[in-house]
Parts: sequence; C-alpha cells; structure tokens
Amino acid sequence: MAVSSLDGTISSSDFCAAASAFVERWKMINTRLPPWSWVKGYLSLESVCLLRFNEEKHEEASHVEKQESCCEETVEPMDKALLVQRYGHDAHYYDFHIVYSTIYRVPVLFFRAYYNDGQTLVLDDIQKDLPFITTKVLMETKWTFISQEEHPYLHRPWYTLHPCGTSKWMNLLFLSDASAAIDRVPVERYLVSWLSVVGQVVGLKVPLEMLKHSSQMANSSGIFG
Repeated sequence: MAVSSLDGTISSSDFCAAASAFVERWKMINTRLPPWSWVKGYLSLESVCLLRFNEEKHEEASHVEKQESCCEETVEPMDKALLVQRYGHDAHYYDFHIVYSTIYRVPVLFFRAYYNDGQTLVLDDIQKDLPFITTKVLMETKWTFISQEEHPYLHRPWYTLHPCGTSKWMNLLFLSDASAAIDRVPVERYLVSWLSVVGQVVGLKVPLEMLKHSSQMANSSGIFG
C-alpha cells in the first residue's frame, strides 16, 4: 500500500495502517524504550521522562558524559533523556499522542507535561526542556508555533504543534528523496518520516533503525538543519 507524495497528505485509512505498522516496528527495534500503542483512534506514548536542560544542568550532564566516556569507552552512547535517572528531582514527564486531522489530512502531535506529583507544567517550564532551536523559535512566535487546544479524544487542554504547514513540508521532504520520484510512498514510511521531523521539536527522536527500515528513507537533514 502506498500514498501519494504530491501533496504531502495522508488519508484516514492510510494513517491507521501507518500507525499499526509504526507500533509493530517500534516494538521490534526499541525493546528498551517505552512502546507506542494504538488507543481509540490515536497513537500514544506516555510517561516519558525528560531532564530539565537549563544551562547549568546541561553542563553538568555533559561533564558526566565526558567522565563516563573516559572511563568506559566501550559503553553504548546514552540518550540525554535517560540522564533523568540521575536527577530524579528535576524529572518532567511527557505524554505524546499522534492524532489524525480530518481537516488538514495529516498527523498532529499533541502532548502534555507534568511533574512527578502530577502537577501540570506551563509552557514556560516546557521551554526549558526543548532543544535550543525550538526555544529560539518559540521566543519569536510563542503561541503560533505551539498552542494549547482541546484534545479531540480526551476533551482536555493539551499542547499541540499546529498542522497548517505539515502537508507542505512533507511534500518537500518526499520531493527531496529520489526514491519518491514516482510520486508514491509506502504508507508505513509516511509516519516515520513525519515523526523524524516533528519529534525533533520536542526532543523526541526516531531511532536510526526506524529510518533505515522505512523503505530506504532519504536523508532529510537538509530540511530541518
């Protein structure tokens, strides 16, 4: 099954098919990471711990990484998100949901953030967890880049990345890929490609293995820096 790469959108049925393939691939490749699951029409990844990366904590984490690198050169590199286990008092928990937009015909990322005691984080606190480039954009267009809207399934306010430009950059993403020259893209590849870009906004990375196994997805680094 394949979707058209001409307009960067995906149908509701193809989104469901892509979500199913994504969940299975994630489970197979990321046995040590929290699993995505399909819940009542949307994808869900919950209770993800992130470390508050203000300048002081970032320098401290970098120092720890350097020390470990010197002592254990053969240890597999650790994702910074996992460093939260050393600084439990600064843990921020995130729930991520991927919902299909019938208006824009693209996936939309909804998320919420909270402390260990369940208290909700406000956007100013969330900013401290975001990658530097995301924070820079937020400072310029704070409420147009990330906004708070009602979750279409839970009917509670969640933060979301507005999808108005998604189809455009998805189209550019596939046009930059020689393997998509025939204007057809495997349906399971669409969601992986989308999350490889959107996830970077909130520090949610798609493992390299997911990209490698997604129908030879082209290197899209030129699109998002």
